[in-house]
Amino acid sequence: MRNKKKIILPPQLPPDISEDEIEVSDEDKAFVSENKDYAGFLSTLDTTSITKHVTRVADVKEDTLEALYEQRRKKSSQKEKEGSGIEVDPVDALPIKDSSGNLHYLKAPKNSKPPENDLEEPGQDDEDDAVDKGIVKLTKAERRAKLKKLKKEAKKHGKDSATPEVEVQVEVEPTPQAAVLDEVKKDLTAEEGFESKKHKLAELGIALLADPEANIKSLKDMLQICKDKDYAIVKLGLLSLLAVFKDLIPGYRIRLPTEKELEMKVSKDVKKMRLYESTLLNTYKAYLQRLAALEKQPSFQHVAFRCICTLLDAVPYFNFREDLLGIVIKNISSSDDVVRKLCCSTVRSLFTNEGKHGGEATVEAVRLIANYVKARNCQLHPDSIEVFLSLSFYEDLGRAAKEDDKNKSKNKRGKKRKDHEDPRQKKENDKKRSRQEQLLKTREEVAADYKAVAYTPDVMERRRMQTETLSAVFETYFRILKHTMQSSAVRSEANLGVSTGASEPYPLLAPSLQGLGKFSHLIDLDFMGDLINSLRKLASGGGDTDRSSKCLTVSERLRCCIVAFRVMKSNLDALNVDLQDFFVQLYNIILEYRPGRDQGEVLAEALKIMLCEDRQHDMQKAAAFVKRLATFSLCFGSAESMAALVTLKHLLLKNVKCRNLLENDAGGGSVSGLIAKYHPEASDPNLSGALASVLWDLNLLSKHYHPGVSSMVSSISTMNTAHSNQVYLSTITPQQAFLDFSLEKPGSFKFQGDIRKSNNKRKRGTGSSISTGMEPSEYTTSIDEDEVKKKLSAHFMVLRDIKENQRLRAELQSTTSSIELYDGYKKQKKKAKKPQTKKIKILTK
Repeated sequence: MRNKKKIILPPQLPPDISEDEIEVSDEDKAFVSENKDYAGFLSTLDTTSITKHVTRVADVKEDTLEALYEQRRKKSSQKEKEGSGIEVDPVDALPIKDSSGNLHYLKAPKNSKPPENDLEEPGQDDEDDAVDKGIVKLTKAERRAKLKKLKKEAKKHGKDSATPEVEVQVEVEPTPQAAVLDEVKKDLTAEEGFESKKHKLAELGIALLADPEANIKSLKDMLQICKDKDYAIVKLGLLSLLAVFKDLIPGYRIRLPTEKELEMKVSKDVKKMRLYESTLLNTYKAYLQRLAALEKQPSFQHVAFRCICTLLDAVPYFNFREDLLGIVIKNISSSDDVVRKLCCSTVRSLFTNEGKHGGEATVEAVRLIANYVKARNCQLHPDSIEVFLSLSFYEDLGRAAKEDDKNKSKNKRGKKRKDHEDPRQKKENDKKRSRQEQLLKTREEVAADYKAVAYTPDVMERRRMQTETLSAVFETYFRILKHTMQSSAVRSEANLGVSTGASEPYPLLAPSLQGLGKFSHLIDLDFMGDLINSLRKLASGGGDTDRSSKCLTVSERLRCCIVAFRVMKSNLDALNVDLQDFFVQLYNIILEYRPGRDQGEVLAEALKIMLCEDRQHDMQKAAAFVKRLATFSLCFGSAESMAALVTLKHLLLKNVKCRNLLENDAGGGSVSGLIAKYHPEASDPNLSGALASVLWDLNLLSKHYHPGVSSMVSSISTMNTAHSNQVYLSTITPQQAFLDFSLEKPGSFKFQGDIRKSNNKRKRGTGSSISTGMEPSEYTTSIDEDEVKKKLSAHFMVLRDIKENQRLRAELQSTTSSIELYDGYKKQKKKAKKPQTKKIKILTK
């Protein structure tokens, strides 16, 4: 036993560490770089042979060797499982004395990594117990060694805890599948949340619509969903609440009870109704506040305005109407087309559907628009003023009340007369009077109840609201005219040396002039003179100088002339104003017109109102306009030329002496007027001397590219001057001609013979010529439409066949003529060859 050799196992090899984890200091790198000759052997070391040599054990069996290795592994694991605390030396730490008098020393916990294998064998060696019991006091050297060991283990533990994180990062980063899976999981959770919120909105809405009084508190839940961060959820919540409020809002304004009313004792039904109305009103208020906050955000702007405009259009009588109107009017001139169109359409619906609110919303909206125009200094979009054209005013509003008052006064007078009758007749008629009085009382009671239920305002109230609306509208229109005149005058003085066009537009001038023309019959006569003077200045360009005419566009100046004539036409009996200045302006504006820049519809309307619908013109003035319109027709397209030619023909038909311009004399025919020479550059039509000219322009217009213009010119040039006493009116207006012959309209080159020739003689026995605008009689209305269609189709089939035959005959004639010409050519060629052959024969002989 003593001679038995002790087997010594080789030491444990250090753990394998990757090159990335090895930290090399800068000093080591510098040392190796300086002593490369001494460190060259490291690259030639054979590590595998060294490990084999170190780990080998000579003359030992494999079983015993494995047992020894197993025993050493167990001892190392037991050392790691030693007590979790380190006993502190009594010298370094003060003891603690308990109640029994025993001293206890403090123990510091050991920050070591817990063992991976927590399974322990039930039996432990006595030697280990003895070792555990023997740890009582350590010397200073042992404590230093143990502290060093602890520091090394702590460093090793830190490295071990850091390496798994690095390994995890290295494992996660190179694999994109994990990132894709995370994104898919997030999307799935977001979709699930979206679907759940959507289902919740649907359930709450259905429950509210099924039983509003029981589920009225669900409105707050739906409003809370509208505060979500998801855009789609907020949009769905706002639209869902819009549908719910449209269905739940009652047909009256809710008035919350006062404090005294709340103190009173009421029934359960009244309490329930009060709770329902208060909850509905408070939630509706919060919903409107939410919409007002979201309409300022670009992402929610369209949805918020859609909800606001729909609510204002659907329930204009309900609470918080003023807030909705304020938001809509502030954005009536928005730069966003969608928002502006929504607001304008809502205001138009308010003006047209006054039965919903009794006219109160109309007055409020008109006041707000007037204040908005004043605040923005008339610099708004034209749509903000065009909404006034949807207003409707009733002139016969107070006549019914006046008639009732007259009838009552007549009845009182009749009663006074009957009082003077005999007493016998009174007794006989008492019974009849009593019955009539009872019937009158019942009818009055029924009428009063009907008025209370029908929610129709009184006639005087409606007249008051109408006068307020009219005053606000005309105040806005006159403010726009005044602002235009002032700004154009200032700008004309500042730009005396500049001859360019309008430098600053007037966006509200055109719609305000259009509104003045529509409501001109409602303007007070006291303001007519000032209005005509203002329109005269604006038609001349806004000032007295020639340079100021460049401030306004041609279309705006033409609209001023149109409004002046409409005002005069509606108040013809009350006013006596000379409109010669407006004719002068029209005569000069015709040459300033440009098709791409100005509006042709406005020019056609001015020609219709000022020249076609006006009374008899002066001969010199009519001739000047005839010559100016003929010159105008040469310079522009088919639509403008046709409108001018229609007006020209109308003037020639009404002024017979002006037809002398169609003659070919050098002096313009037999009538030349006071001025013997034509001055085309004259600004006044009465001083142009147009009677001394000739309409040579019609000869050029007869070759116009458009068939309608050429045919119209031919009908004008062939007018008969013999029947001077006859007056024929054209059957087409300048506006209709402009629209029919514009190039933008498809099929404008398909000229239809709608314009009759003026030289058709009247039939005997007829008092006037047959007009195309004849009203249908009883006989025409009783005719069967199917029979008419069949007859017309057959008639037009025959006409088409005739035209087709004519075309074929023309082609046949052309072909036959060409064949005949070819035959004649051949005959001439043969005749020319015969003498040549005779000469050749003679020469050969």
